[in-house]
Parts: sequence; structure tokens; C-alpha cells
Amino acid sequence: MPVVTINRGSYSRGKEVAEKLAAKLGYVCLSRDILLEASEEFNIPEIKLIRALHDPASVLERFRFGKERYISYLHSALLQHARQDHIVYHGLAGQYFLRCIPHVLKVRIIADMPDRVREEMRREGISAEKALQILQKDDEERRKWGLQVYGTDTWDSRLYDIVLRIGAVTVEDAVEILAELARKPNFQATAESRQLVEDLALAAKVKANLARVAPKVEVTAEGGRVCIRELDGASGGEAEAQVRSLALQTEGVSDVVLQADAPPEQRDHINPFHNIG
Repeated sequence: MPVVTINRGSYSRGKEVAEKLAAKLGYVCLSRDILLEASEEFNIPEIKLIRALHDPASVLERFRFGKERYISYLHSALLQHARQDHIVYHGLAGQYFLRCIPHVLKVRIIADMPDRVREEMRREGISAEKALQILQKDDEERRKWGLQVYGTDTWDSRLYDIVLRIGAVTVEDAVEILAELARKPNFQATAESRQLVEDLALAAKVKANLARVAPKVEVTAEGGRVCIRELDGASGGEAEAQVRSLALQTEGVSDVVLQADAPPEQRDHINPFHNIG
């Protein structure tokens, strides 16, 4: 069975779609849960993780490698869930974090701005002018975050398998459409796609464990063998030994290859396996 990621704007009713779809399919519905798990596992205040997903990347750069560190924690937490299948994730960045997994159904839910304004006015008890201002600011920050972190606008339809506009298509209609799509053969997990998830999850876990000492490394995995590229300019005995030691302490890692282990002429040609950069 597939994993479903739902990207949504504020007050587009995407949360409602996600919860009803999960109930219909018998899946677990996840969103804030990922933040809480990452916060607990990596001992990071939840507010910093929230900012890593909501604020423009420039805000995070006030902290040394803040962007890389916090995003790596969230990426790792979500991939651990993806190993189990049967989830609907409606938090931010799912379309990026799980983008290369074949059995992930990537969805975007949108709604017309007047409908979103009315919904925010109703829920927050604010004027139409204030509601519009808040929604426009939130949309712009999310788009800017995607462009700065991944080089892609979150509104780019190429990121998704399907985009649904709530309006003439009701929430119930959207749930029926997505449930049928999730059952299609193209979105069913295979032995190969499950192994890909295992490799990606292991690479993400290693990268998260290295985030404090080498936040800009690229980590790849195949089976239990991990390859680590670009040690942030750190080379030589102690730095490389620390990276290798931390990677080997990660459960599931059987071997570690550093880019520095290869001769200089071969360092750009190490098999990238399944990359987490």
C-alpha cells in the first residue's frame, strides 16, 4: 500500500481531506506528530523545528547551519514512518522529503482565496482585510522557503501527482478520488521501492546524527553500507574519525565509506547510492 503526502495552504481544508482519507483507507494520519517525535529524539525545542518548516531559510541562517540541522531531523523522522507504509502525511515538505519514492502518492489541495478568507474569518474572528493579509503572507513565506531550500516553488504542479481544488470538488469528492487513486497498481509498494525507503531512511538517520558536527555532508546508503561526501572542509584524522565513529553508531550501519577514503581523482565518482543531501 502507498504513502500519501498532502501539501495544503492554510484554510484550504486539506487537513480535513487528509483525516477523512486516512479514516477511509485505515491509515495513520500524521502532521504535528513528526515535529514532536523529532523534537524528542534529537533533543531540539519544538519551536525551532516549527521555524525550520515555516520560516524563510534566511531566518534559520542566524543559527550556524540551523537550516540543515533542523530539516535533517524532520526528514529522518518522516522517513522512519514511511518505512511502515499506510500513512497520510499532511505536514509541510512531504512532497520534498519523499519525492523519489515510487509508491508515494503526492497530493496538493488548494482552494480559492475568497473561500480561504471566509474560513479564516470564521475561525479566527478577524476582518476580511486582516485574513487576506495573513493568508498572503503565509503563502509567500511557504513559497520562499521551498525556493530557498529546494529550489522549487511549492505551487509547482510538477511536484505532485494530482492537484485538487476544493470548491465544486467537495472534501468528500476529494477523498473518494484520492482513495481510488491510492489503490492503483502504480502506487503499490514493491520489494525494490521498499528497499529504497530503507536505504533513504538509514541515510537520513546518519545525516541527522551527524548534523551537529558535519551538517552539510551528503549521505547515501545501500543495504547497510553508507557513503559520506563533503566533510564541510574538515579533513584529516580527528574530524574524519569522528564522522566515521558517529555514523557507525547508527543502528543498521555495517560499513562507512568517506569521500576522503578514495583517491582524489575518484572522489567525485563514488557511487551515490540513494542520496540524502
